[in-house]
Amino acid sequence: MSLTLIRNRLAFLIVGLLISVLLYLLLPAIHPEKSSTSDLLDLPKLRAMEGKVAVLPESNVSLRTGRVEGDSPTFYREAVPTQGIGTSKTGRFDILLLHGQSFTSKTWQDLGTLSLLSEHGYRAVALDLPGYGESLESRAIPEKGRADYLLRIIETLSIKQPVLISPSMSGLYSLPLLLQHGDRLKGFVPIAPVGTKSYTKEQYKLVQTPTLIVYGEKDTNLGMQSLENLVKIPTHTVIVLTGAKHACYLDNPTTFHKALLDFLGKLK
Repeated sequence: MSLTLIRNRLAFLIVGLLISVLLYLLLPAIHPEKSSTSDLLDLPKLRAMEGKVAVLPESNVSLRTGRVEGDSPTFYREAVPTQGIGTSKTGRFDILLLHGQSFTSKTWQDLGTLSLLSEHGYRAVALDLPGYGESLESRAIPEKGRADYLLRIIETLSIKQPVLISPSMSGLYSLPLLLQHGDRLKGFVPIAPVGTKSYTKEQYKLVQTPTLIVYGEKDTNLGMQSLENLVKIPTHTVIVLTGAKHACYLDNPTTFHKALLDFLGKLK
């Protein structure tokens, strides 16, 4: 092999290596994977992402907001200057929706819950918990850190005292928050949540958060178990969805939505 050919091949390899390094450095800037916190707190940008999925940078967790394409444009209330996006001139408050193990934030969109809440003046945000939906790559949250995790989500979105809707598996996140920081919630809507037997009667009696307990008539497992524990909360109301199983809001969405709106309407 001639010396000239060897030199040409070496030069080609060096050029290829340089191009690979440049592409590696430039591609993250061209295709950012996450939204910044400032993006999430910017009202016009939040309007633009309604019905889409955004990502909270601290934990790489996705969320979708209340108004999807085709819904009423009255979803967003004008935010009071210098206050968080969770405040409004109408006095309405925000709703944070979690999900069960077999579901995601999109469940609330498909069911029409997000758009229904928006039509009634509430800002609804549905979250994909770590390991679910668009949050598959999110890091796991240890048991002792789950209440603080939800608080970080609430604080990142500048939400003041949301109503927290929590079905099934998400009780592992919502119940620690309720028991440790119930004053940070405007209301609580547990739907046969997991984990209720982990707390004592005395702990439930200390909860002052208005609570709407929801379960399906045919949910004789978690539904009845959670009911037995949650009724110890002093400020509770119970709604049983007739003919419904564990995911009762899917089996009887009309009754669920009516009960939810009635509960929200009574909160001050």
